[in-house]
Amino acid sequence: MIRQRADDIEGQRRERFRPDRVLPAASAMPAAAALALFGTLALLPPVHDARAQAWPAKPLRMVLPFPASGPTDIVARLVGQKLGEALGETVVVDNRPGGGGVIGATVAAKAAPDGYTMILGGITTFGIAPAVHRDLPFDPVRDFAPVTMATRQSIMLMTHPSLPVRTVKEYIAIARAKPGRIDYASSGPGGSGHMAGELFRLVAGVDIVHIPYKGAPPALNDLIGGHVESMFGTMLAAVPHVRSGRVRALAVTGPQRAVALPEVPAFAEAGLPQYDASSWNGFLVPAGTPRPIVDRLNVELVRILRTPAVQERLVADGAAAAPSTPEAFGALIKAEIAKWLKVVKSASIRIE
Repeated sequence: MIRQRADDIEGQRRERFRPDRVLPAASAMPAAAALALFGTLALLPPVHDARAQAWPAKPLRMVLPFPASGPTDIVARLVGQKLGEALGETVVVDNRPGGGGVIGATVAAKAAPDGYTMILGGITTFGIAPAVHRDLPFDPVRDFAPVTMATRQSIMLMTHPSLPVRTVKEYIAIARAKPGRIDYASSGPGGSGHMAGELFRLVAGVDIVHIPYKGAPPALNDLIGGHVESMFGTMLAAVPHVRSGRVRALAVTGPQRAVALPEVPAFAEAGLPQYDASSWNGFLVPAGTPRPIVDRLNVELVRILRTPAVQERLVADGAAAAPSTPEAFGALIKAEIAKWLKVVKSASIRIE
C-alpha cells in the first residue's frame, strides 16, 4: 500500500513537469522572470502606506501659540501661505495664545502625528518654558520632532519718548537713580522679552519692574500710549513705530546692528558686550510624525525661507531667515534650554 502511494506521488510529479505539457498563461514565463516578479511584489508597500504617500490630502493646521498680529504671527502667515501653494493644500494658522506659548504647544503636542498639524514655536515655548514652569504639560524635546529653524530676531530695548533717555547708558543711569520705579513691558511671563529684561537686570545691575502682557501687541500698544516706560521685545512689528518716532529704540541684541534699523546700536556698542538675548523661532511637528513627511516639510520650508522675496520681507521687519536641518534645530533647542536654566536660577524666576 505504501509502495503504491509513493508510485502515485511520483507519477503526479512527472505529469506536472512534463516538457510537452501546456501550462497556464500566468505560469508561462521563465523561472527567473517569475522569481523577479514575485520579489518585486514582495517589496511593494502595503495598501495603507500607499495611501500615506498621497500626503497631503486635506488642509494643514499651523498652531501659533501667540496672538494674531504679533511678531511670530507675521512669520506664520507669510510662510504659511507659500507653504500651502507648494503643497497644493491650504495651511490654516490657528492662534492659541496664553501661558507664554504653553497653551498652544500643549495643543500641538497632543495632536495626531499624521503630518496635518505643525507648530511655529520659538525661544519662549521651546527654550525658556522648560526653565520657568514647574509642571510643563509637554516636553519640548520628547513630544516634538524639529523640522527647521525659521528666523532669528534681535531683541530691542525700547522706551516711550517721554522717558528722558536716548542711550543704554542713560537708561541704566536713570534706573539706578530710581530703583524699582522704572518699568518694562513684555509679551508675558517667561517670554523672550521677560527673560531679556531679567538678563539685563543681572548684567547691568539695575532694579527695573516687569509688567507682563498677554502678547506683544498689547504691550507695544501700551508703550506707544505711554502707559509703560520701556519694553524688551522683538523687532518684528515694532520697526514701523520706531521709524515713526512713537517709540524710541536704544539698542538691539546680536553681534551687529540690524539692517531694518541701522541707526540703532547693538548692545555691544552701547557698553554691554556680554549681554545677548536674541530670539528665534522654528517649525516642529508632533513626535511620531513619519520621517518622509518631516523631510518634505523641511525641503519646502527651507526653500521658501531662502527665496529673496521672503528674506527681504523678514529683513525689513527686523528678522533674518535661518533655515536649518531638523538635527541642527533640535540641537539648538537643547542648548537654549540649558542656557536659560542658568539665567532662571540666577534670577530666581519661577512661574507656577
